[in-house]
Amino acid sequence: MSVGAVGAARRIRGRSEATTTQAPLRKKGRGRSIPLTILGIIFLGIMIFPVYWMINTSLQTTAGAATATWFPWAPTFAGYRAALSQQGQNFVTSMVIGLGTVLITLVVATPAAYGLARFRMRGTRALLLVLLVTQMIPTIVVANALYTLFNDVGLLNSYIGLILADAAVQVPFAILLMRAFMESIPPSLVEAALVDGAGDFRAFVSIVVPISRNAIVTAALFTFLGAWGDFLVALTLTSTDAVRPITLGIYNYIGSNVTDWGPVMATSVLASLPAAVLLIFAQKYIAAGALGGAVK
Repeated sequence: MSVGAVGAARRIRGRSEATTTQAPLRKKGRGRSIPLTILGIIFLGIMIFPVYWMINTSLQTTAGAATATWFPWAPTFAGYRAALSQQGQNFVTSMVIGLGTVLITLVVATPAAYGLARFRMRGTRALLLVLLVTQMIPTIVVANALYTLFNDVGLLNSYIGLILADAAVQVPFAILLMRAFMESIPPSLVEAALVDGAGDFRAFVSIVVPISRNAIVTAALFTFLGAWGDFLVALTLTSTDAVRPITLGIYNYIGSNVTDWGPVMATSVLASLPAAVLLIFAQKYIAAGALGGAVK
């Protein structure tokens, strides 16, 4: 037998042994994945069950959430009609506050993040540390600190006051998020625009902002969700029905409807819809924006 034939036989034998060795490993891996899959399904069911019970109770005429049946055999939308008629203005208020907070946060945080990512200035690390520390301060502390200031300038019980307060809470996180992404932008792109005659602002608007779309959308989404779900700031800075977001509306709604949970649960379902819709349509931007700065 020739040397080539012997080598070919050895290679075939080695492939056969490798296949024989890998087959039990694949079976063993499948055996491990089945219990993990079952455990994941159990955890998922535990997390989703409150949402299902909220929707289930909102479609029933039963008086209490604890006495509702497991399935709405005779669904009714009376709770949703009551929720829209009694809480409609609160939904509008939350939408205005959320969109206003997003606008102010992006206007402030986007250029700040670009400046911290591109320009090496003295004190940059200290400023980043301060931004990071602000994320550890409880929201109620910030709200209490703003109460005296807003009371002096007449911003209590106003849209502008809640928008500025929510923006103050959301701006540091937005800066940190977008800066991590903008640091991954090649400096040569901005330098090429500057060589062609564009100023720093023009390069920022024409080059950096379009490239950072994923990070900007991600920051805008988290900002809106934070403002939409805010409760402590609204509770601290409002005392009348003139400006009342939906979170505070639900809080007061429970106190006056403890004997009829249908409208309360319907209001909760409607309050969850904007967040669910935004997460569904923006999930690709969230993944790209959150991880864009992780690999350079």
